[in-house]
Amino acid sequence: MAAKKKSLKIRLWEQRYLFLLLLPSLIWVFFICYAPMTGLYMAFTNYRPMGNGYFQDLFQAKFVGLDWFKYFFTNDFLKIMRNTLATSFLTLLFSFPLPIVLAIGLNEMRGQKTKKFVQTVSYLPYFISWVIAANIFLTFLSSDGVINNLLMALHIIDEPVMFFQKGPYFWWIIAIANAWKVLGYNAIIYLAAISGISQDMYEAADVDGANRWQKIVRITFPSLKPTIIVLLILAIGGILNTGFEQQLLMANDSILNYADVLDTYAYRYGLKNGMYSFGTAVGLFKSVISFILVMGANQISKKYNESALF
Repeated sequence: MAAKKKSLKIRLWEQRYLFLLLLPSLIWVFFICYAPMTGLYMAFTNYRPMGNGYFQDLFQAKFVGLDWFKYFFTNDFLKIMRNTLATSFLTLLFSFPLPIVLAIGLNEMRGQKTKKFVQTVSYLPYFISWVIAANIFLTFLSSDGVINNLLMALHIIDEPVMFFQKGPYFWWIIAIANAWKVLGYNAIIYLAAISGISQDMYEAADVDGANRWQKIVRITFPSLKPTIIVLLILAIGGILNTGFEQQLLMANDSILNYADVLDTYAYRYGLKNGMYSFGTAVGLFKSVISFILVMGANQISKKYNESALF
C-alpha cells in the first residue's frame, strides 16, 4: 500500500537508472518509427517535390482533404480489395492451421534425428528470399515444369496448364507460397508453447490409460489455445498485409487484375507514377483498417473470456 501512495515523480526518480537504460531505445523508436509518420499528412495534400526540401514542400503543398481517398474508393477500390482479401483469406486458410498440425506432429515424434531433420527442412524456406522462392514457383509451375509434367504423367490433364496466365489460380499460388514460407517458423512458436505444458498432466493421463490421440485432444490442443488466440488476433490484424514481393515477382500484365493488391497498388501509383499523395492515402487506409481489425478481434476475444493481446 505504501508503494501505491508514492507519487509518479518519486517512482521515476527511484527507477532513474532503468529509464536511462531505456532512453536509447526510446530515441530510436521516436526517430525511426514515429518521426516518419509526419509523412501521413501527405495523404491529405497534393504533394509534389519542388526541390525546396521535404518538409518545406510537404507543408506548402495544397491541402485537398479526403479527395485522394474518394478517388480510390470511386475507382479501383473494389478490385484491389477483392484481390487483397481473397489472397489473405486463402493464405490464412493454409498458413494458420498447418503450423499447429506440424508442431503437434513434431512433438509426438520419438526419433530425435527424424524430428530435427523435419524441423530443419520446414524452417529453411523462412530464410529464403522471395526472389529465390518466386523463381522456384515460376519454374515448377511453368508449362514444362515439374507440376505440369507430373499431372500429364498421371493423365490428370492432357495439355500443360498455364498457371500464371489464369488470374484466379494466382490467388491460390500466392497463398500456398506464403504458407510454405512461414510454416516452419510458426511451428516453432507452437513448439515453444508445447514445451511449457506441465508433464504432470501427461503422466496423469498415462495413469488413466489415455492413448496418444486422447492426450493431444484433451491436453496438448487445449493448452495451446491461448497461443492460438493471440496469433489469430495478429493474423486478423494483418489480413490486409497479403504481401508485396511475391506479387511483384510472380505477377505479369495478363493477370494484373487479379494480382494487384493494396501494397503493389500503392507502390505502382505512389512511386512509379509519382502520385505520392495517392500512394500515401492507400497506405494510410490499410493501416487504419488493420488497427480496427486488431482492436475488434482483441475485444471479441476478451468478451468471451479468451486470451487477448491487451
